[in-house]
Amino acid sequence: MSNFEAIIVAIVEGLTEFLPVSSTGHMIITQALMGIESTPFVKAFTVIIQFGAILSVVFLYWKRFFKLKPVKVFDKEAVRGLGFGKKTWIYITRIIDKYDFYWKLFIALLPAAFFGLLLGDFIDELLENVMVVSVMLVIGGVFMLFVDKWFNKPSGNQKMSWQRALKIGFFQTIAMIPGVSRSFATIVGGMSTKLTRKNAAEFSFFLAVPTMAAAAGYKMYKLLKVPEYAIMLKENISVLIIGNVVAFIVAIGAIKFFIDFLTRHGFKAFGWYRIVVGLILIVLLSTGTVSNII
Repeated sequence: MSNFEAIIVAIVEGLTEFLPVSSTGHMIITQALMGIESTPFVKAFTVIIQFGAILSVVFLYWKRFFKLKPVKVFDKEAVRGLGFGKKTWIYITRIIDKYDFYWKLFIALLPAAFFGLLLGDFIDELLENVMVVSVMLVIGGVFMLFVDKWFNKPSGNQKMSWQRALKIGFFQTIAMIPGVSRSFATIVGGMSTKLTRKNAAEFSFFLAVPTMAAAAGYKMYKLLKVPEYAIMLKENISVLIIGNVVAFIVAIGAIKFFIDFLTRHGFKAFGWYRIVVGLILIVLLSTGTVSNII
């Protein structure tokens, strides 16, 4: 993989990771159109550069990401006179309350972690099928044309409960199908619990951090266990650094654009985009212009 190819793929990752258009799908399409062979390194590269996109969320939302609730956990006055069991329970609930933000992210991550480990090999096979990506781009696009009408009544209570977080987490598992946008799936999951589009989108960004970090970290762990793959990563470290830096910079701009656009206009424009791109790809695949397996 050349530096030029790495930069193009990283730009696509940064632009599409947080837009509801399927970043994985677009990177697969980019590889197919550029004729980039799906080598073990290329497969690893498309996952590892997600670290750059992750950092863009932390960079933009660092105040919210690292802000803990002002809860005093070990308050002796609050537990004075209570038995050991009650004291322990109060301390546990206060710890959970203090780290509430991370606790909700952990709950939302669980479904993807479970099904990811269970179906990992099957998902890897689907990732190489461009027709699957194309069809899901169209189906997801059609759904986007109507989703703003279906989920247009947010409630007055916008607090993220564990039930909301878990439901969003299950919606995220749909994005294991190549061509289904993780961003869109989780935002719709949030909107289905009556979150506003903006709040659902921001929680989707936050959830992307542990989800993508876990996926990229697990991929690296598997590669580093194999000596020849470990050497492969070391030999291409400069390409990986370039990819992550480019993805980080581009993702910052994409997030800022998306939050503003989504709040004002909704999903319809993205829906039409997905339909057009998906149909073009299906035509190219049908005529043999693009290979179905990368």
